Amino acid sequence: MQNSITNFDWAIILVYLTGVVGIGIAAGFLRRRGGEGSHYFLAGNTLTWPIIGLAMFAANISTVHLVSLAEAAYKYGLVFGNFEWMAGFTLILLSLFFAPLYLRSRVPTLPDYLERRYNRSCRDYLAFVSLFSAIVIHIGVALYTAAWVLRGILNLGPHATILGVDALMFFIIVLGVLTGIYTMVGGLLAVVWTESIQTVLLLVGAICITVVGYLKIGGWSALAHTLAAHPHPMAGAAGFPATTTNFLNMARDASDPSGLPWYSILLGYPVLGIWYWCCDQTIVQRVLAARDEKQARLGPLFCSFLKILPVFFFVLPGVICVALVQQGVFNGAAPATAADTYTFMLVHLLPVGLKGLVAAAMLAAAMQTCSAALNSAATLVAYDIVRRWRPATTDHRLVVIGKVTTVVATVI
Repeated sequence: MQNSITNFDWAIILVYLTGVVGIGIAAGFLRRRGGEGSHYFLAGNTLTWPIIGLAMFAANISTVHLVSLAEAAYKYGLVFGNFEWMAGFTLILLSLFFAPLYLRSRVPTLPDYLERRYNRSCRDYLAFVSLFSAIVIHIGVALYTAAWVLRGILNLGPHATILGVDALMFFIIVLGVLTGIYTMVGGLLAVVWTESIQTVLLLVGAICITVVGYLKIGGWSALAHTLAAHPHPMAGAAGFPATTTNFLNMARDASDPSGLPWYSILLGYPVLGIWYWCCDQTIVQRVLAARDEKQARLGPLFCSFLKILPVFFFVLPGVICVALVQQGVFNGAAPATAADTYTFMLVHLLPVGLKGLVAAAMLAAAMQTCSAALNSAATLVAYDIVRRWRPATTDHRLVVIGKVTTVVATVI
C-alpha cells in the first residue's frame, strides 16, 4: 500500500489551484464593466437559488469541518452529526422569515438592517462582531487547519521548513495569497462562482473517501458488528470512551462521554444556529445578493437539503476509521491523534489520483470559507464603516476600499 502523495496527485492539486484562481479572476474581468459597489459586493443582485444554496454550503463547510467532524466521530461516533442536521431547520427559518425581511429592506449588510430596525449602537456592535468573526474565526482557523492537513499529508514533522520558512506558515501564506487574489479582483461574483465549483469538488472528494472506507469495512452490518465487538482503539487515553457500542446512535443520554445528550442539542442548537445561519454576514450575504425574493427563499432551502450530506460524508468516515483500526486493516497503525483521522484515511486508504482529488477538495474547503469571509469583511468595512461616516463616498471608491480591505484582512 502506497502511502505517499505522488507526482500525479500533485498535478491534480496544481490544476485545481490554477483553475480556481483563474475562474475567480475571470469573474472579476467580466464584472469590471459595471465596477459599481452593488456589482462588487453583491454580484449585481443576480444570484439564483442553485448558486445561493451551493455558495452558502461552501461558506459553511471548511477544512475545519472535515478535520473536526472526523475527529469527533473517531472519539464519540455519529452524535456530532446532529449539528449538521439541525442546521436544516434554521435554514428553513431563514427562507421563510428572515430572507423576505432582508430583501424588502434592500440592505447591503445585516448591521445596516439592525440600524434601521433598532439604532446605530446595534449596527456598530454587530459590525465589530462580524468583522472579528470573519478574520479570526472563518479565515484564521480555516487556513491553519488546511495547513495542518497538508503537513500531515506530506508527513512533515512539526519543525519542518520549506524554502527556509516553517512548513505550516508556508502553506498558510500560499493559500491565503491565492484566495486573496481572486477575491480581491472578482468580488462576490468570483466568490460564488468558485464556491459553487468547490462545493461539487468537496462533495466528490468526501464521497470518495467514504465509499472506499465503507467498502473496505464490508458494509453497514460489518461496521456495526465490529464496533460492538471491540473496545475503542485508544481506550484508556484521556477523552476517549472505553467502548464503541453506542457509536452509531445519534440520540444519547446524559451519561454519554460526548457530553451531548439529546435534549441539549434540541434546546441549545437553535440559539447558536439562528445567529449563524440567519444573522452572520459571511453566510447571509449570498441571500442579500439574490435576484429576487423567490430566489432568496429557495437558496437556503436548497442549502438545507445539502446539509443532510455531511453526516454521511464528513462524520461517518471517522466512525469507519475506528472500525478499520479495530479490524487491523492498517497492520497495527492508527491515527497518532484523533485530529489526524481524516488525513490518516486519505493517506492510507486512497489510491493514486484519488489522494490528489481529496487533497484538492480539502484545500477547496479552506479556500471557499476564506473567500467568503474576505468578501464579507470588505463589504462590512465599505458600507458599515466608510459609507456610514462618509455618506458621499462614491461606489467606485467603495470598491477600491473593499479591495484594500481584502488585502489587509488576508495579511491579518
